[in-house]
Amino acid sequence: MELKKANTKALIFIGVTENFPNSTAALITNYLVKKLKENEVEVILYNVSSEVPLLDMTMSKHPNSVEEMVNLFLSTELHFWLAPLYHGSIPGIMKNSLDWLEITSKLPEPYLLDKRIGLISWADGINALNGITTMENVTKSLRAWPLPYSVSIEKNRLRDLESPNCISSFYTKKLDRLLDIALSRKIEVVS
Repeated sequence: MELKKANTKALIFIGVTENFPNSTAALITNYLVKKLKENEVEVILYNVSSEVPLLDMTMSKHPNSVEEMVNLFLSTELHFWLAPLYHGSIPGIMKNSLDWLEITSKLPEPYLLDKRIGLISWADGINALNGITTMENVTKSLRAWPLPYSVSIEKNRLRDLESPNCISSFYTKKLDRLLDIALSRKIEVVS
């Protein structure tokens, strides 16, 4: 095994439509973007979209919105998936987007084969880990590698009490640990 620096391109998949300036999703996304750019990583943002229709594998031609989304997912080796917890799981619109990756099943390297995925979820209470578990199961089903560290956020502890537009030091440490693992520790298989 050899430790190697991560690729210089990362996808941040924002699994919620409420990504307005002061939202939880925006706060976390902005922090990740800032830290990734400080490490000279090109960042691609993808918000779930109502333009991606419900999964229908009987379509003879896939919609452009689906093709564009799938190409973004395939073009990056490192992903960060962000999701709130809705009724015990990730938002359905996010899962639907991930389900469309089924169209890659016939490719030589199907699904998200060997991509590294950092997982972040938040909830009003302490159950955000349910979102992490769901995303981890999807990640593995898509043949990707969930990073061995994820960030489960109790939403009322995310913001700094003195500066509500900033993330608390408790969670910046956790996010920094996730970023450190994502950017500096890649296991290469030696043949």
